[in-house]
Amino acid sequence: MEKTVNEIAQLVGGTVGSGASTVVHRLASLDEAGAGDLAFAVPPHIDAARAASAAALLLPTGTEGFTCPHIFVDDPKAAFARLLTIFTPAIEHAVGVSDEAYIGADVRIGTGVTVLPFAYVDDHAVLGDGVTIYPHAYVGQYSVIGDHTVLYPNAVVREHCRIGARCTIHSCAVIGADGFGFTTEAGVHTKVPQVGGVVVEDDVEIGAHVGVDRATLGATVIGKGTKIDNLVHIGHNCRIGENCLIVAQTGISGSTKVGHNVTFGGQVGTVGHI
Repeated sequence: MEKTVNEIAQLVGGTVGSGASTVVHRLASLDEAGAGDLAFAVPPHIDAARAASAAALLLPTGTEGFTCPHIFVDDPKAAFARLLTIFTPAIEHAVGVSDEAYIGADVRIGTGVTVLPFAYVDDHAVLGDGVTIYPHAYVGQYSVIGDHTVLYPNAVVREHCRIGARCTIHSCAVIGADGFGFTTEAGVHTKVPQVGGVVVEDDVEIGAHVGVDRATLGATVIGKGTKIDNLVHIGHNCRIGENCLIVAQTGISGSTKVGHNVTFGGQVGTVGHI
């Protein structure tokens, strides 16, 4: 792909500082950028950017002392992220249900759905419009996958779960495994049936090897817009608010309630019922 600095400025709502006609071919990190590459810089890396070999830079508005081709934007990182979607085309698959996928009885499938070989969609499941199910992913009985959601290879959505629109479920995530519920009498642990479900609201991203347990009764809920990193565990009956960020190796114990816009750093643990 080729775009001039001026064209890129228009795409990101920026202002050209210099080099409007410079042609950019690729996006790159500041350390690795060379001829034909666009990179971005934010504090405390502005001084390092002065020695960069990039063809052009995205810089915070008001940055001084640069003569190389550059574009001023309010948030260089956000602008760079938008450009990544333009310079890196999405992987596309032919629309349709593979003959090598398993589709159970009374499954409802929307328009523009892609189900790749060896995916398994169990009885009475619902796939919304534009859903993509990768090989070896599983959708359980009576579960619903919302419009334009993607399940990557080996992702599992167990029975009686509801996934919203535009969600991304990465490989080996398990949505709806049994909650960890037992009674103990005379030293013997007896399983408490976990008969609830999981509700994942719209625009949620769930990383690889994440476990979101089903509720004992009712639903475990992940609020809309929340992003969950790899290797996170969310216990039964948790209610995670909207637009939260949960970083890798965090464990949230059962029946925990988390508000909106909360951030958990890596390896955070919570006690239950808070």
